[in-house]
Amino acid sequence: MDLHPDEEIVFEGHPSWRGVLSFYVYGVIGSVILGIVVGIIAGSVLGSIVAVVGIVLVLVIGFVKRIGTHYVVTTQRLRIRRGIIAKKVQQTRIDRVQNVNTDQRLLDRVLRVGTVDFDTAGTDDSDFTFRGIANPDEVVGAVDRAQRMAAQQQA
Repeated sequence: MDLHPDEEIVFEGHPSWRGVLSFYVYGVIGSVILGIVVGIIAGSVLGSIVAVVGIVLVLVIGFVKRIGTHYVVTTQRLRIRRGIIAKKVQQTRIDRVQNVNTDQRLLDRVLRVGTVDFDTAGTDDSDFTFRGIANPDEVVGAVDRAQRMAAQQQA
C-alpha cells in the first residue's frame, strides 16, 4: 500500500485463524457427511476419497481466504484488500467513519475474535467490515487514534 504524505499505519492485519475456525469445522463436518453418503451409495473407497478431497479443499480455501484478506487503518484511510489473483480493494477516508460497531457472538467471545463494522458517511458501500479480527477492541482503538491524529493534522 502506497502511503500519502504524512500518513501513518495505525493497524494492519489479516483475519485471525480463529476467525475462520468455524468455516473449517463446518467444512470438515460437511465433507465427512458427504463422504459417508457417497460411501453408502457408491462404495467405501470412493466415499473415503470424496471425504479426503473435501477436507483438503476446505483447508486450502480457508487458508487462501484468510491470507488473501488484508486490513489496514491509517491516519487517513480505512482499507480492505481481498484476493490473491483477482483483487478487490475497498477504502474510505478516515474522516468519513461515523460509527464503529463490534459484534462478538458466544463462539466468537470464546475464540477471542469478532467483527468490526464501519458506518461511513456519503457512501453506498454497506459492507465495510473487518471480519474475524483477533481483539476487535484494538481495531476500534486504532480507528479512534487515527481520527484524533487526522484532526490534529488538519488543525
